[in-house]
Amino acid sequence: MKIDTSIIISTYNSPEWLEKVLHGYNNQTYSNFEIVIADDGSKQETIDLIKTLKSEMLYPITHVWHEDNGFQKSQILNKAILQCTTDYIIMSDGDCIPRMDFVETHVKYREKGYFLSGGYFMLPMDISTKITKEDILKGNCFNVKWLKASGLKGSFKNNKLTSRGFKSWFLNKFTPTNASWNGHNASGWKVDIVAINGFDERMQYGGQDRELGERLMNLGIKAKQIRYNAVCVHLDHKRGYKNVESITKNQQIRKNTRDTKDIKTPYGIEKLEDTKTTR
Repeated sequence: MKIDTSIIISTYNSPEWLEKVLHGYNNQTYSNFEIVIADDGSKQETIDLIKTLKSEMLYPITHVWHEDNGFQKSQILNKAILQCTTDYIIMSDGDCIPRMDFVETHVKYREKGYFLSGGYFMLPMDISTKITKEDILKGNCFNVKWLKASGLKGSFKNNKLTSRGFKSWFLNKFTPTNASWNGHNASGWKVDIVAINGFDERMQYGGQDRELGERLMNLGIKAKQIRYNAVCVHLDHKRGYKNVESITKNQQIRKNTRDTKDIKTPYGIEKLEDTKTTR
């Protein structure tokens, strides 16, 4: 069948986690998709891994890479957006393993005039390391019983892995978490993402995904909550790129986007000058 969905996976020097994630996409109930890997300058180990997995996976993979220049995720995501060949884009990260119905869920709930907002279930490092390819294909890493046997503690958050039907609808409707564009689990129409000029490349770590969603809303696109429907587990890792300066700068850009109702950033896919960015 014709591919109708593009999935952008961001990565940076985490080949062990990326391999687990790509096996998760090889186990999907919906298979009419392509993967576009947005690689923010990984070393040769990641490049070699992707070359090897291209021949093993059931879906096509496009590897978009640029040289390492610090945390430039916004830049590489914009490059990946241009490489997507379909009308609909799901975005996630190279540390988020999708449940087998992840892509099917995004496809089921997609709708013109909306973007979809999902979440993730955070795993501790010991369980993240323990998960094997077999555990992914069998669905063990989404099974609360298996996870508890592996050391997971009881929590209300475990409902993310067990909710179905009415329960997931109810929790989506009454969750206090806002429906926002989350880089680890969100999707929308390519035409809308291009209309707002993609990600603001001034922004490094800390909310650049949320800012994109805020401009989508300024465009008139509404957010639909699928936090308890579209499930992925987040593998633990260090965040050496996190810093107060970057977060503070991004918060100011986001505040300006909200205050001025900006739609199209001049610092996105296209570099614009003297462009009116508000309605």
